[in-house]
Amino acid sequence: MLKHRGFPGRLPGTDFQFTVRRPNPKGVTAITARERFRDRRPPDRRADAAFMAALWTHFGDQPFERGNLDAGRLSWLFGREVLPYDDPFDPESYEALLVIDETAARAAFPESFDNPGQWA
Repeated sequence: MLKHRGFPGRLPGTDFQFTVRRPNPKGVTAITARERFRDRRPPDRRADAAFMAALWTHFGDQPFERGNLDAGRLSWLFGREVLPYDDPFDPESYEALLVIDETAARAAFPESFDNPGQWA
């Protein structure tokens, strides 16, 4: 499992996790697209925006390996702002490649691109 050095481990001041420390011994947690409803709590929305800002700052528009990025946090963005790069895509692989759909990400999280340093 690739560890993304310099990537924030969590949203500062919260328990919203962005990375995992070690591979899951029971098997890799699959990335699945999760529905984001309009009535999500503001802290959850802030965590999504901060995670997107960290992804953009760290990877930009280049493909990146899933590595130690948290599957749960990725799942909130998967299928919309974060897309599979591989064909076929293996959602249960730490080596799976992903890419940010910049247009969709900017539309959903404009604050992540306007001032990405605000989340540090």
